[in-house]
Amino acid sequence: MSKYTTGELAKLCGVTVRTVQYYDTRGILIPSELSEGGRRLYSDDDLKRMKIICFLRNLDLPIDAISQILKEEHPEKVISLLIEQQEKALSDEISDKQEKLEKLRELKNGLKIQESFSLESIGDIAVIMEGKKKLKRMRWMMILTGIPVTALQWFSIIIWIAKGIWWPFAVWALVAIPWGILVSRYYFRHVEYICPECHEVFKPTLKEAFWANHTPNTRKLTCTACGHKGFCVEVWGGDCK
Repeated sequence: MSKYTTGELAKLCGVTVRTVQYYDTRGILIPSELSEGGRRLYSDDDLKRMKIICFLRNLDLPIDAISQILKEEHPEKVISLLIEQQEKALSDEISDKQEKLEKLRELKNGLKIQESFSLESIGDIAVIMEGKKKLKRMRWMMILTGIPVTALQWFSIIIWIAKGIWWPFAVWALVAIPWGILVSRYYFRHVEYICPECHEVFKPTLKEAFWANHTPNTRKLTCTACGHKGFCVEVWGGDCK
């Protein structure tokens, strides 16, 4: 079995000699034996105990609390729970940092395509980034709900052409028209647009937005703030108002 001096134990645990000595005086890390010269010697079990103490101190637990935990009949259960909590906290922190990193990369890429760098352009990109996931989720929801309606449309057309039966197409129209109106109203109540001229975020009328020429991420509209008519960037507009 290995034996460690105070200095060796301190080096293995990344602490100072005075820290090891302090834990000794507090009675939470008593050396297994003393050498003939009176030097403190620590065993492998002492090393493991020291690492546990260091871990608990990193969690900002006071010495008295650590002492009480180590005196428990099954301290490993308490320590295991603390480790799980620390693991979750670190995992959440990593996720948060990763999300921030992705936002920074999106901002960096967005600035590359800007014709000129300005505070307004950064603001526009920030607005787009903020609701990007929600907007994407809403679009996918619309696509998924539209699949049955589209399937019914093609089925009714094929039946009409192949067998001359027209009423399935009429049924599709009775379903598709209300569905289209409801989905369109829902969609345009949840989106807004950024004017490329004045950088204001505005909400057009349902009629204008519905009939406007558009791309996947832009729509040709008239800005309600400055009157500019052109392609405006579509962004998430929040909950229904």
